[in-house]
Amino acid sequence: MVFTIQDAIGVAFRSIRTGLLASLLGLAALNSSNSFAADPFFDESFGNYHEDLQTAKDNGKKGIFIFFHMEECPFCHRMRTTILQDKTVIDRFRSHFLTYMHDIEGSNEVIGFDGQAMTSKDMAEKVFRVRATPVMIIFDLDGNPIVRYTGPTRTQEEFLWIADYVLDGAYKNQSFTAYKRTRKRAENP
Repeated sequence: MVFTIQDAIGVAFRSIRTGLLASLLGLAALNSSNSFAADPFFDESFGNYHEDLQTAKDNGKKGIFIFFHMEECPFCHRMRTTILQDKTVIDRFRSHFLTYMHDIEGSNEVIGFDGQAMTSKDMAEKVFRVRATPVMIIFDLDGNPIVRYTGPTRTQEEFLWIADYVLDGAYKNQSFTAYKRTRKRAENP
């Protein structure tokens, strides 16, 4: 049997194709394991908060919850892997709010509640005044902030109180700190 140049080229291309396919599959698996979009707590977003307001209204939601984060934030990571994985937390928030993540260092274009476009980083800093993470804000259906919570919550229960504060209407007449204090007293007389 004679081995020609064409045979050698064919073998080389098959090896390259197999290696390339394996590399692409490996990258896809790595990307999906690190993807925030796969988190069950968060809704998919196209980065248009202006349109998201209408979506929230159309779906009977009470508002929009945004979790401001940074990729390397250990507190954000802890919340994402513990509190935001809890089924009760997921069900409560997803049934009453659209839930999104916002990278405060991101360079993607985002459209704000007012229809103005800017980078994710600029919007976090200039519009929402977020400079450290995590920060959680619930916005009403007009894009106005109802509650802002800075830092990680200690427990699932404390995180659920953020939703309850809005759902109970307590935000209309007291601060979240006062609401939280009242809830703690009621549960630990």
